[in-house]
Amino acid sequence: MPTRREPTARQLRLATELRKLREAAGLTARQAAAMLGVSNVQISQIESGLSGVSEQRLRRLASHYACSDQQFVNALVAMATDRTHGWWEEYRGLLPTSFLDLAELDHHATFQRDVSILYVPGLLQTEGYARAVFSSRIPQLEPAELELRVRHRLARQAGAAFPHEVVIHESALRIRVSDRAGMRTQLTHLLEMSELDRLTLRVIPFDQDGFARASSTMTYIGGAVPRLDTVARDAPHGVLLIDSEAQLAAYRTRFRKVEEVSLAPSRSRDLIHRLAKEL
Repeated sequence: MPTRREPTARQLRLATELRKLREAAGLTARQAAAMLGVSNVQISQIESGLSGVSEQRLRRLASHYACSDQQFVNALVAMATDRTHGWWEEYRGLLPTSFLDLAELDHHATFQRDVSILYVPGLLQTEGYARAVFSSRIPQLEPAELELRVRHRLARQAGAAFPHEVVIHESALRIRVSDRAGMRTQLTHLLEMSELDRLTLRVIPFDQDGFARASSTMTYIGGAVPRLDTVARDAPHGVLLIDSEAQLAAYRTRFRKVEEVSLAPSRSRDLIHRLAKEL
């Protein structure tokens, strides 16, 4: 297979999982290469995402690594044989790679969970709210790039069809990223979105006890199997993608703790409605 110049997040995840399987089996890259009858360089390229791997070779590797989780192996095969050329590819070279990575993760997500403290989550933002968020970036974006980011965010929203659980702190519902009218429109949009069957929206009010121990802004994205879940966290220079099993387990626990200190969906809607009337 031809060598890739810039692997996608999905291709890198496949590469990482194959390396983890080999290391868990206690085998060297040289031993894996000998088993497949390829060079060490080819194994290195596969495990760095620079080269793809066929279904036959992947299954041979999984068998050699004594991986008995067939659902996991099948999910890896699906990743290896995926030839999707998603809508986000039109932004390659125009926006930071993290934007494309998030869109690709959305496309393959089986569910998503968001916890947001200061901003409304991206998939629930109105166009005006998103534009205000991107406008506040330092250094300031050029108008053309700002519009690209807004358009990309709206495209992500249009493609979102997975079950979505969202917990938003009241602070995010009160901070006016633009103006009073813009925030009223955003809150009204949240109320409309909360009526969707696939969306569960909860709010943590200011007067809720026990929030500090559970606070953590995050986006938890479900994979084909739990071992392929991903957590996306904002970082100074883009988005940090977390995929270690121990960290995924910790973030699953964090989300449930946040849920415990949030209002029920009906009471959450009541709070959002009251805040909108106050504007």
